[in-house]
Amino acid sequence: MLWTFPAALSACYDNHMTDITHLEEKIAHLARVVDDLSDIVAAQQNELDLATRRLAMLMEREASREYDAGGSVPLSDQRPPHW
Repeated sequence: MLWTFPAALSACYDNHMTDITHLEEKIAHLARVVDDLSDIVAAQQNELDLATRRLAMLMEREASREYDAGGSVPLSDQRPPHW
């Protein structure tokens, strides 16, 4: 088959458009994945913030209990007996 210039140009253009369409589909997929991952990271950060606040409250509550029980310094601030 003998290629003429317009036919070769048309085939090249079609291949180019197919490549561009493929790249656009990949970019759309990757953008969706990035958005999904961003939502997941934001939710995890919220959970981590909540857990950090709860841990701080529990530590303060336990330190208060230790102090109320007659300890002068919460055990977490004392050196271990082997020092």
